[in-house]
Amino acid sequence: MAARKVVAIHQPTFFPWLGYFDKLARSDVFISLDNVQFPKKGGSWINRVQLVVNGEAAWITMPVVRSFHGTRTVMEMQIDNSIPWREKLLRTVQVSYGRAPFFGQVFPLFEDMVKNPADRLMDYNEIAIRAIASAVDLDTSRLVIGSTLGVAGVGTDLLIAMTRAVGGTAYICGSGANGYQENDKFIASGIELIHQNFKHPVYTQCNTSAFIQGLSIVDTLMNCGIDGARRLLQQGNSLC
Repeated sequence: MAARKVVAIHQPTFFPWLGYFDKLARSDVFISLDNVQFPKKGGSWINRVQLVVNGEAAWITMPVVRSFHGTRTVMEMQIDNSIPWREKLLRTVQVSYGRAPFFGQVFPLFEDMVKNPADRLMDYNEIAIRAIASAVDLDTSRLVIGSTLGVAGVGTDLLIAMTRAVGGTAYICGSGANGYQENDKFIASGIELIHQNFKHPVYTQCNTSAFIQGLSIVDTLMNCGIDGARRLLQQGNSLC
């Protein structure tokens, strides 16, 4: 009997939350879904995330070029580097997390990632994801770029095609997939469905009176350190 090969698929998000890296830690292959449409309007986790600012969760956004007609895929999106957003982000984090217990350890790593001069959103996010994953000892060889697989489809059909393309026998899905994912198609294709069921660990946040979950992993790193974040990913919902 062939060994189970677990595949996770997720859009390459902007300084992702802890649950993103939990999915990477649980998978044998993690596919960055860059060959799907980028939202024409509204916010997206692909170019924004939340951190604690002035004691509350606040959006931190990477500006993208939206002056185009029709649609573009994630891999086609360009960063709007005419806006000095990198400098603003670094100042915001310095002010908001300057007293965090692991600021001195984490900020140099964060600064290097923020200053990445990439023009493409996909390149920028992928480099940051790999850097964070490497720091917390996750195997970055598991990361595969979706557009390199040469498969087509939409919705669940695309997810199944990608899973098959990398030899996957099981697919791990997050709690947010219920609105669009057709589970019966996975079953009919002989692919096992695994629900992530990620339970966010609670840790002491230096800059808020009540714990706020779902923030960028940058918050976890600043408050728990690299070793603490690594332990959280190894131990599930254990405290750091």
